[in-house]
Amino acid sequence: MEHKEKTYRRVLTIAGSDSGGGAGIQADLKTISANGCYGMSVITALTAQNTIGVTGIHAVPVNFVVAQMEAVLSDIGVDAVKIGMLFSPELIRTVADQLKKFTVTRIVLDPVMVAQSGDKLLQDEAIAALKQYLIPLAELITPNLPEASVLLGREITTAETIEAAAIELAGLGCGNVLIKGGHLESGDSDDCLYLGADRRIVTFPGVRIPTNNNHGTGCTLSSAIASFIAKGETMVTAVGLAKEYITGAIRAGADYRIGHGHGPVHHFYRFF
Repeated sequence: MEHKEKTYRRVLTIAGSDSGGGAGIQADLKTISANGCYGMSVITALTAQNTIGVTGIHAVPVNFVVAQMEAVLSDIGVDAVKIGMLFSPELIRTVADQLKKFTVTRIVLDPVMVAQSGDKLLQDEAIAALKQYLIPLAELITPNLPEASVLLGREITTAETIEAAAIELAGLGCGNVLIKGGHLESGDSDDCLYLGADRRIVTFPGVRIPTNNNHGTGCTLSSAIASFIAKGETMVTAVGLAKEYITGAIRAGADYRIGHGHGPVHHFYRFF
């Protein structure tokens, strides 16, 4: 009987490291693993960070980011890529060039700009580079309301303005847009997905869970979406399953106490 080799669904996260373990690379790898995929990482920055805030950012030299990308993409390859914190315009351009060099297409971009604590994670001049070089390569971008507001140059705060904002963001060249509703002024936290090819809006209802443990929710959601895309799910199904996962992780982690600020979600709630 012939032995058939198994293979993993491979997900690469390109993001910053969170020393507190709740967000960034650490949250991404936990999420990818929890959703049945093989996680790999390209670290773009080191942060001195905990549940209270970010006390330092040390950018990884751009040429070493390139070395990490080439090492992974030339040997292991990917089924999907999640991109998080990219600190500078030079880094954004370089990451975009490498993705094009290796013809990577299944890209989920989480345009991380500000930490849960309010600390800025992106240089102001990097926003224009994000629009020019990276957003047009993405199959999906996943901004929250403050990030969508920065990208569009106007305040997006209500459910009534989200759909128009998602359509306008798709005009930056990405395939699909998911605007997360966690910062909505209303009681719910519905997410709005605009499917560019179909010109269709899909709304994912969300119930707000009372908890202070919401550090890394954006990283976790985008990594979960990338994992389900890597497993061959459609965009709507991938987002739906990822939304289900992050909701469960927030709910399961709500009663835990780690640190003195915004604690993490429970990434492995399905296992323990």
